[in-house]
Amino acid sequence: MMGDPVAEMCDQLVKAVNVMMDAESSQIYRLEALKFCEEFKEKCSFCVPCGLQLADKTQTAVVRHFGLQILEHVIKFRWNNMPQQEKVQLKDCAMGLLSTGTYPILEEESHIKDVLSRIIVEMIKREWPQHWPDMLKEMEALTSLGEAQTELVMLILLRLAEDVITFRTLPTQRRRDIQQTLTQNMESIFSFLLAILQIHVDEYRKLVNRQWLYAKAHCRVGVATLNTLAGYIDWVALANITNDNCHLLEMLCLLLSETELQLEAAECLLIAISRKGKLEDRKPLMVLFDDVAMHYILSAAQPVGVGVVETHYTFLKRLCQVLCALGSQLCSLVGSDVEVEVPANLSKYTEAFLAFTTHPSQFLRSSTQITWGTLFRHEILSKDPVIIQMTIKYFRATMTNLVKTGFPSSNDSPSCEYSRHDFDSDEDFNSFFNSFRAQQGEVVRNACRIVPLEAFQIAAEWLQYQISTPIDIGSTVSKTAEGLCSILSPSAVQWDAMTFFTESVVGKIFKNVEDEKLPVDQGIELLQAVLNYNTRDPLILSCVLTNVSVLFPFVTHRPHFLPQVLYKLFASITFEVVEESKAPRTRAVKNIRRHACSSIIKMSRDYPQFLLPCFDMMYNHVKKLFSSEPLLNLLEKCALMEALVLISNQFKDYNKQKNFLEELMATVAARWTSDEMRHVLWDPALFLDFVGADQLVAEGTEHTTSINRSRLSFCVYTILGVVKRARWPADLEEAKAGGFVVGYTPNGAPIYRNPCNAQVLALLPNLLALIRTHNSLFLPENMCRLSETFSKAYDMIEVEKNVVLGLPQPALDIYDPPVYKTHLERMQGFFCTLYDNCYHTLGKAGLSLQQDFYTIEGLAEQIVGSAFVSLDNVPDHRLRTMLHILLSISQSHMNECYNSLLCPLLGPLFAYMLQWYVDNLLTSVCSGEEEEEDESCEENQEMLEEQLVRLLTREVLDLLSKSTLLGEKVRLLGCRERFSTQPTGELTELGKCFLKHEDIYMTLLTISFTSLSWKDTSNCHRSASIVCWTLLRQVVGGNLLPEAVTWFYTSVLKGLQMHGQHEICNSALTQLALLMYENLRPRYMELRDVMTQIPDINLEALDQYDQRLLEPSSAQRLGEKKRKDQFKKLIAGTVGKALAQQFKKEVHIRNLPSLFKKPKPEKRDILETSESGALATLFSPALDDI
Repeated sequence: MMGDPVAEMCDQLVKAVNVMMDAESSQIYRLEALKFCEEFKEKCSFCVPCGLQLADKTQTAVVRHFGLQILEHVIKFRWNNMPQQEKVQLKDCAMGLLSTGTYPILEEESHIKDVLSRIIVEMIKREWPQHWPDMLKEMEALTSLGEAQTELVMLILLRLAEDVITFRTLPTQRRRDIQQTLTQNMESIFSFLLAILQIHVDEYRKLVNRQWLYAKAHCRVGVATLNTLAGYIDWVALANITNDNCHLLEMLCLLLSETELQLEAAECLLIAISRKGKLEDRKPLMVLFDDVAMHYILSAAQPVGVGVVETHYTFLKRLCQVLCALGSQLCSLVGSDVEVEVPANLSKYTEAFLAFTTHPSQFLRSSTQITWGTLFRHEILSKDPVIIQMTIKYFRATMTNLVKTGFPSSNDSPSCEYSRHDFDSDEDFNSFFNSFRAQQGEVVRNACRIVPLEAFQIAAEWLQYQISTPIDIGSTVSKTAEGLCSILSPSAVQWDAMTFFTESVVGKIFKNVEDEKLPVDQGIELLQAVLNYNTRDPLILSCVLTNVSVLFPFVTHRPHFLPQVLYKLFASITFEVVEESKAPRTRAVKNIRRHACSSIIKMSRDYPQFLLPCFDMMYNHVKKLFSSEPLLNLLEKCALMEALVLISNQFKDYNKQKNFLEELMATVAARWTSDEMRHVLWDPALFLDFVGADQLVAEGTEHTTSINRSRLSFCVYTILGVVKRARWPADLEEAKAGGFVVGYTPNGAPIYRNPCNAQVLALLPNLLALIRTHNSLFLPENMCRLSETFSKAYDMIEVEKNVVLGLPQPALDIYDPPVYKTHLERMQGFFCTLYDNCYHTLGKAGLSLQQDFYTIEGLAEQIVGSAFVSLDNVPDHRLRTMLHILLSISQSHMNECYNSLLCPLLGPLFAYMLQWYVDNLLTSVCSGEEEEEDESCEENQEMLEEQLVRLLTREVLDLLSKSTLLGEKVRLLGCRERFSTQPTGELTELGKCFLKHEDIYMTLLTISFTSLSWKDTSNCHRSASIVCWTLLRQVVGGNLLPEAVTWFYTSVLKGLQMHGQHEICNSALTQLALLMYENLRPRYMELRDVMTQIPDINLEALDQYDQRLLEPSSAQRLGEKKRKDQFKKLIAGTVGKALAQQFKKEVHIRNLPSLFKKPKPEKRDILETSESGALATLFSPALDDI
C-alpha cells in the first residue's frame, strides 16, 4: 500500500496531465501544469512509486503514458546513482508491466506499447549482457503469455537494434558489447523470430474465415515480427538470411500472398535482396529466380479490385523495388568471379518487370528505368536472346510512357488516379515527369547499342504515323490563336514524345552502326517527309524542327538535300502565326524562331566544312533578312551572324576571313565607334538619357528610346558573337598555310592570330568605357537620375531571383500567353543582359585573341579603371558576373602576363572582396541581433540576400583556389579516421607569382581563414580540407608574425565553434588545427596561450601533449591515431553544438566490464639480453621445426 505523499502527488499529477491534454485549457494553465510535471520528474524522490501507480491499467491512457514516461526518465537520468536493489526492483516492476500491465493486443494504445518497450530497452542498454545475462530467455518466456506480450517483445528487439545499430545512441564500448552479443546470439534470435512468425501466421490462416478478431490479433503479431526482422536483416551477416536453404526468403515469398502481411513481407524481402557484401555471400539470393519464388512474386503483382486501393498500391511499389533489387543482384553476379549462370527464368522475370513498366502508375514506370538501363548495359546479359527480345518490347512500352499524361487535376488517363496519390499538384507531376523522361532517354540510348536498326525502324514508323495523323487540339484552347494546340493538346504531347524518342534513337545510330550499314535511304526519306510537312502550329513546328536537326546527319551522305534543309530553317526564323500583327509574339512563336536559329548554329558548329559550299547563298540570304528591320529581333540577327562566322572558320585563309569579318561587322563597328556613341558610353548621365531610364513613361504608350537600347545591345551581342566564334584552323599545317601562325614560344608552341583581332581591339576601349559607366550608374548621384518609372531598373529580375534561390522555373502554360512586359521589366532585362554580355566579351577575348589581348599596353590599368570602379556601390548580384569572368582570365597559360596583368588585376580584387567579406559578416551579426526588433523586412528578400551572399562567398573561394592551387588533391595517410585526410595540393604558376607579393598572399590567407567561420558549411569544408593549409605551409618556414599565427589558429577554432556539429567540417577543421599546432607550436609559444583559453581544457593533458611534441625523441612519443585522439580531446571545448542540442539534457550510460577485450601480449625488446640469450634463440635450430 502506498503512503499518503505518493497518493497525493499522484492526484496532483493526474490533474496536471489532464490540464495539459485538455483542448479547452488556457495557455497559462497548460504551461503551469507542464512546469509542475517537469519539476516533479527532476526533483521528486519518489518518482518510481508514482510512475508505477500512474501506469496502472485503471488509469486513462494519457495518465498511464505519463506514468511510464516518469519511469523512462528515471532510468535515463538517475540509473547511475540508484542502489542495486532499487534497480532490480524497478526492473522486476517493468517486467511485471510487460506481463500483466497491458490490455489485450487489439485494445491497447500504440503509444503505451511504444513507451513500455522504450523502458525495457533503456535498461537493456545499461545492463545487458553483463548484469542481465538471461534477458533474451526472459523475452522468449514472455511470448508464451499471449499475443500482447509477444508484440511487446518484438517492439523491444526492434528498438534495441535501432538504438544500437541504426542510430548509435550509446557510448562506443557499450554499443560494441551489445552488438557483439547480439551477433553471437543471432542464429538463435532468427530461429526465435521465424518460429514466432510461423506460429502466428498459421493461427491467422486457421482463424481468418471463422473468428476475425482472434485472427487479427495473430496478424498484428505477424506484422510486428516482420517489422522486427526488417530491423535486423539490414545488418546481420548474410549467412543468417540465407541459412537453412534460404528458409527466411521462402517464408517471405509465401507471405506475399497474404493481403494483411504482404507489405511488411515485401519490405523484408527488399532489404534482404538489396544487401551489399561479398559476391559469394550474395550468390544464394539467386534462389529467388526459381520457379516457386518467381510464381509467388508474380502472383502478388496481380491487380486487386477496381480503381486504386492505396494499401495495395503501396505494396506494388515495394514489390517493384524488390524486382529492381533482384535485377541489380543479377547484374552484379552474372559474369563475376562467382560464376552465376543466366537464370532459366530470366524471361519470366523480365515479363514481370515489363508489367511494371507498362503499369498505369507513372511512378511505378519510372521506378523500373534504372534497372532496365543496368540490364541493357551489362556485358553478358545484353547479349542474351531474352534481353534482346525484351529490348524491342521496352521500346514499344516507352512510346506510351513518353507521352505526358496523368496530371493529378485531369481525368483523361488511367494514370491520373495514381498521380493523385503520388503528387500534390500538376507542377509536382510536371517536374517529376521531366526527370522521368530524361531517365527514359538514357535507357533508350543504352538499348540502342543492342538493336540499333530495329530501334530506328520503330522511331521511323512513329514519325511517319505522326506526319500522317491530323492534328487534334483537344478540349484545351490555345491563347495564341484559334485552332492551335496548347501544350497539353493530344497532338502536342504525341509529337513531343515522338520527337524525344527519335532524338534518343537516331543519335546512337551513327555511333553503333557501320557506315555501309546505315539506313541512309530510309533516313533521307524520313527527312524529306519532315521537310514537306507544313504546319502553322508553333508547338508542332518546334517538334518538326527538332526532327530536321536530328535527321540532318543523313544529309552528309546526300549533299543535294542541304538547300532544302536550309530553306526550311530560314523560313522558320521569320515564322509568325498572324502575319503583320502588332501584338507581342507569344513565347511559343519566339521559341520557334530561336529554335531555327539554334539549329543553324548547331549545324554550322558540327558540320562547317559540309556547309561551306552553301556559304555565299546563306550570306546573301542573311543580308536580305537584315535589310528589312522588323523581320528579325537582335538575338536572331546575332545568331545568324554567329553561324556565318563558324562556317567562315573553314576558309582557312587569314586574309579572306579577316575581310569577311570586317564586312560583317562594318555597321556595328561604325555605330560603336561613332562620336555620338562614344559620348554616350563615357558619360553616365548621357547614357541614362540615351536608353531612356531618366524618362517618365506611362504603360500602354510607346517608349521612343527602345530603339537605342536595341541597337546598343546588338552591338555588344555582335562583338561577343564574333569573339566567341572566330577561330584559326585546328590543324597546325593548315594554320601555317593560311597565315594564322605568327611565331613560336620559347618552348616551341605556335603563336596564332585570330582573324577578328583588329576589329575587336578597335572596339575594346568603348567596351571598357561601357563597363565603367555601368558601374558608375550605381553611384548616388546617378541613382537619383532614374525616373519614377525606372527607379527599380537595377533590381534583380525574377529569373535571376529564382536561380539564386534554387526555385524551378514555372513550366506549365508558358507557351500560350503573349509576352507582355512592362516598361520597367524591359529596362531591367536590358541592364541585366548588357552588363553580363560586356563581361562575357571581356572573358572570351583572352581565350580568342590570346597574346594580342594579354599584351595590350596598360591592360591591367584599363580593366581596373573600368571593372573595379565604384565597386562599393555595385549590388552583390552584379559582382557574381565579374568574378566568373575574372576566373576565366586568371586561367591564362601565358606566364609573361602574370606580373603585368593578373597580379595587378587580382590583387586589388581580393583585397576588396576581403573587405566585402568582413562587412557582410558584421552586417549578418547585426541583423541577427536586430531580428526581433525589425520584423517589417520581407522574408523572401531576406532569404534572397542571404543566399546571394553565400553564393558570392563560394565564388570568391572558387576564384582563389582555381587561380592558386594546382590541384585540389586529397591523400589518405592510412588512418581510418575521416579527419586523417591531408591536403597536398601545390601552387599554380600564378599562385607562385602571388607568393612573391606579400600583400596579395596575406590577403589570400586571410580570406581562406575567414571563410572557416562563415555561415556556409561547404565553404568551410573546402577551405579547411584543401585551401588553408596548402597556402599556409608555403610560408611556414618564413618570418610570420606571432600575431598572424595566433589569428590564423584562432580562426580555425572559431570555425570549430561555428561548424563543429557537422561531422565532415569537424574532421577537416580538426585536421587543420592539428597540422598547424604541430608545425607551428615549436616556434610560436603564443599558440599555447590560445589553447589555454579553450573552455574546460585539461592543462595537465596539454602540458603532456606539448612535451611529446617538443621532444621528438621522448620515449612517450605516441602513434599518429592516439596523438589525434588526444588532440581532439584538448580542443573539444571549442566544438559548437547545433541549436537543437544546446539545451538538451545529456544521457550518461556507463561502460560495464568489457566481455570481449583481448589481453595485450607483453611487449619485449627483441634485442634485450637475458640469461637464455633472446636474440640467439631466434636463430636456434630448434625453431626450424615450427
